[in-house]
Amino acid sequence: MKTLIGGAVAAVLGLIGLSVWFGEFLQLLAGALPVMLLLGGGLALYLGFDELKDTWKKDDSSTDDAADDDAEKYKKEIDDLKKEIETLKTEK
Repeated sequence: MKTLIGGAVAAVLGLIGLSVWFGEFLQLLAGALPVMLLLGGGLALYLGFDELKDTWKKDDSSTDDAADDDAEKYKKEIDDLKKEIETLKTEK
């Protein structure tokens, strides 16, 4: 109950203060808005670049994994062909 009453009193005081100092509020808002846009844009750039770096790392690792898989497949195929050659030599 105390929280409800305290919140109501704060809201009323805020509304009164906003109506009394509306011009100063707009001046403060006009000064703070470019700073908020600058900081928000910097954060968005950082997060976008970080995400881009993650996709580059993922692409590099998937290429390496694919090359390893191909190498293993070719080694197995070579071993199978060697065994087949050996069996053909022994049959003659």
